[in-house]
Amino acid sequence: MASPLIRRSTLPALLLLSLSPAALAQTGGDPPSPPEAAPPPEATPPTEATEDANAKNAEPPPPIEISVVGTRLQQTSGSAHVVTTKQLQRFKYDDPHKILLGVPGVYVREEDGFGLRPNIGIRGAVSDRSKKITLMEDGVLLGPAPYSAPAAYYFPLIGRMDSVRVVKGPSAISYGPHTVGGAIDMITAAIPSERRGMLDVSFGQYMLRKVHLRQGLADDKYGVLLEAVHLANDGFKDLDGGGDTGFARTDIMMKGRYTFDPVGSVVNELELKVGYQNEGSNETYLGLSDEDFQATPYRRYGASRLDRMVSNRTQFQLTHRARFRPNLELTTILYRHDLHRAWRKVNGFRGTSVASVLANPDDPRNALYYGVLTGAISPSTDAETLMIGPNDRSFVSQGLQSTVSWRPKTGPISHRIEYGVRLHYDSIRRLHTQDGFLIEGGTPIPEGRPTETTADNNAFTHAISMYATDAATWGPLTLTAGARLESIRSVLENHLTGEQNLTIQQVVVPGAGVYLALPRDFGLLAGVHQGFSPVPPGQNDIVRPEKSWNYEAGVRWSPKRVRAEIIGFYSDYKNLTNLCSFSTGCVQENLDQQTDGGRARVLGFEAYAESELKLRDNLALPGRLSWTYTDAQFTNSFPSADPIFGDVEAGDALPYVPRHQIAASVGVETPRWGANVGCTYTSSMREIASQGEPAPGTATDDYFLLDASVNVRPLKWLTIYALGRNLLDTAYIASRRPYGARPGAPRWLQAGARVDF
Repeated sequence: MASPLIRRSTLPALLLLSLSPAALAQTGGDPPSPPEAAPPPEATPPTEATEDANAKNAEPPPPIEISVVGTRLQQTSGSAHVVTTKQLQRFKYDDPHKILLGVPGVYVREEDGFGLRPNIGIRGAVSDRSKKITLMEDGVLLGPAPYSAPAAYYFPLIGRMDSVRVVKGPSAISYGPHTVGGAIDMITAAIPSERRGMLDVSFGQYMLRKVHLRQGLADDKYGVLLEAVHLANDGFKDLDGGGDTGFARTDIMMKGRYTFDPVGSVVNELELKVGYQNEGSNETYLGLSDEDFQATPYRRYGASRLDRMVSNRTQFQLTHRARFRPNLELTTILYRHDLHRAWRKVNGFRGTSVASVLANPDDPRNALYYGVLTGAISPSTDAETLMIGPNDRSFVSQGLQSTVSWRPKTGPISHRIEYGVRLHYDSIRRLHTQDGFLIEGGTPIPEGRPTETTADNNAFTHAISMYATDAATWGPLTLTAGARLESIRSVLENHLTGEQNLTIQQVVVPGAGVYLALPRDFGLLAGVHQGFSPVPPGQNDIVRPEKSWNYEAGVRWSPKRVRAEIIGFYSDYKNLTNLCSFSTGCVQENLDQQTDGGRARVLGFEAYAESELKLRDNLALPGRLSWTYTDAQFTNSFPSADPIFGDVEAGDALPYVPRHQIAASVGVETPRWGANVGCTYTSSMREIASQGEPAPGTATDDYFLLDASVNVRPLKWLTIYALGRNLLDTAYIASRRPYGARPGAPRWLQAGARVDF
């Protein structure tokens, strides 16, 4: 049955904006920057930090020199942060959660201890599966199906990234479709300007092994880069009866570039990027009861022995850049990503949910189920059969996007104009099945009944998006204004019921910010923008998109090699939403259904400081400090079947938003050796909306983690290093979603060597 949902008519704006690229392209002018057709950071030309990540003696420029929306980072009218190559290399984290915890305003919910499927939120946006933020790689949407199924069940290996950019505030409107919290763009290594390569090999506890190879060569016209990463371990959890609880992942990427006439009046450049990624991980949603966690936090019940995720992904990206004059550049990207994943895992008992059993195993109604789950007793009734099966999903994400960057002047005013348009299609094919298993001695034994099909559907979306921004500078004042247009048509075909559902959405999202430069490297900034997150396919007529008005204001101090700022933020949600998923503990009948939470408000502040101070030419003291305070709560009451909302009363705090989050690092570096120490503190997070002191079993633990790294360079081309994670060996509950308490990673030591050639 078709049920159209039309949000707003914006056809006149579509026609008007569609004329802009041709008009700009004919005006002569030429840009300094490039990439990504939808986001602006991509519109920066390759800098040393991205183009020369493996240079033997190259030192990336300070992060304040990187531009966002055509403006240097220290002069942006909003909150933006770049984790540079140098900062990524200090601790060599393979878990993206560890990197993003150092960025103010970004919250994470750990799940498996490895960061295989990150849960990232920004300024109060729901963190589950990072579905409320825009995720990109090299300026291109990286989610398996960003519109049709926004949950990010794929995330690239962070170890192969050259830098990570996080954009919040008004600049977020350049990165749709999700503009409520912000955007994260992960930048891969650029093709080097000369022959250069690197081999990094490391080993560690729990049979950790990592091999990272990168080789590039180029001349004035041609360039090639080959990169491969293999990361694997046997896992830190102890499966009842023994077994592997780790994973193995491989990422392979190739880039090729051809410049037609490097010295011509119009420089045309083609770049091809192709990649292949695969994963095999023995991961589960099954956690522990609180009592079992206190006794053996890294135990894993034998009932999850069959749980395993397998995925394969291919990526294709063809980029054309045309530089017409020093002030005008046109970048066009054609892309396609294909992902297939099948996750076989424990879904629940035939007679009850696993989550309710582990939440209160001493209840007489749950005691028998708990005994079966842990292998203490054999099942005696049909209700005690454990349902295990794969969620088999295939995704396609493809499109064409184009960005025009133009830098004209009108009298004393300098403009940095960007206009982007993207035609996008994505789809998801779901086939979920399950079989009954009897737990005998902690081992799942097939029940022998026919396989059940629990979901069989297709969803697909066609979307056109456009954005335009202008950062205008007049003396010390920079005013940035822009708008984003999203026109979305989604369809869900349910093969079990024979129904078809159509959803149409059209919206214009505005934003503006201002930056005032003051004497002595100080500056004031303020901004406002509208947040938007679209309704996914298959919803009924009454659901609405997520919308908010977001405000920020602050002060920044940015002398050479130092950046410090305090920014206050306030988000006024007109409708805060969540999409029910297995990862939050949803039952089958509510799966993929959106809950409208209505009004909510999120307020807080971000304090941040970083420096790359040099005491002498051969002695540097790098340091970073980030502190985020957040107070987030609903301002209306509503009933809900969503496990992380529940029945909400006005004043209830939002789940999985920590009140305090602090990250700090300090180091000493010389050309021959270096040492860095880092720590993070995260206060406990509610796992269901509530107020007052959380009830037992409804919040994560607060935790403090200490990490360290040391490296020595005995030869110009050889670096030997050692790394330590969670050196205090803190055991903490990182999450209870979806089924029981699950830990963060324990103490983890590794050592390795890097050869540059």
